[in-house]
Amino acid sequence: MELTSKQRAQLRGLANDLDTILQIGKDGIGENLIHQADTALEARELIKGRVLDNNLDYDARLAAEELAKATRSEVVQVIGSRFVLYRESHSKPREKRIQLVKRRPRS
Repeated sequence: MELTSKQRAQLRGLANDLDTILQIGKDGIGENLIHQADTALEARELIKGRVLDNNLDYDARLAAEELAKATRSEVVQVIGSRFVLYRESHSKPREKRIQLVKRRPRS
């Protein structure tokens, strides 16, 4: 699912208050980190991550894109060494999920 610019803006606003829960260190992106991100996305839908200075292999954009691909999520934002990922949860009740701005039908 591709996010619209309005949906990205909405998610960026929600991400402002989030704490960084995912940190990519010198070990890079491995099975454990992917599992941690996948679990966090299912529970929270929106997560913030950071690439630490001791990681020489990844910049934030590359790390976010690789994690998004591995977790079937969307990159919402990348600023400096931080990034935000979003994936709709399927385990949460519909009323507790993040309600995205609706897409406009094309005419």
